[in-house]
Amino acid sequence: MVTKPDLIELMRAIGSGECGVAERLLDATPTLVSARLERTEECFIEACCAQVYAGDTALHAAAFAYDTAFARLLIESGADVRASNRRGAEPLHAETIGGPGSGNWNPTRQRAVIGYLVEVGADPNAPAVGWVTPLHRAVRNRCSGAVEALLSLGSDPYLTNDSGSTAFELARWTTGRSGSGSPEARAEQELIVGLLDRAAG
Repeated sequence: MVTKPDLIELMRAIGSGECGVAERLLDATPTLVSARLERTEECFIEACCAQVYAGDTALHAAAFAYDTAFARLLIESGADVRASNRRGAEPLHAETIGGPGSGNWNPTRQRAVIGYLVEVGADPNAPAVGWVTPLHRAVRNRCSGAVEALLSLGSDPYLTNDSGSTAFELARWTTGRSGSGSPEARAEQELIVGLLDRAAG
């Protein structure tokens, strides 16, 4: 039986890169592979600056930690790559958490986990609440590596969110996200605009 702290402890271990701890937790309670948070368990995972919501799974944590190896372990153990939380976000949405200036941001690892998740069945155009796709989130968070990977794997830059905004528009607007005006974020924004312009042909 999964108790309330178990899944949160596992997610925190994954987010902190404590693979040995995470593997021991899974060995002790194999049902954590498919366990989902409840509304009363929503919390903030400090190591990855990630807010987790009801319905989130350990695979969401592996995604926002950019941990392809642990994501593979979870998938091979039966995790659902299309599991969605109460906001409709799947693990592929979770991998867009972070951005320039955040402690765990790593574009190379981010691209790798995107590629793996899509390889095993994630939909690069899956809409979360508000018709927000992984590409919308990657653009808004100024993650050019994620944008590049998603575009190469079939993300549609012309899809609109419920405000009618495409990735092209989000790339050019101020995001409102903390740190979006930093030099690093502005450099990422320029790269993203270039990637989307090339995708438009």
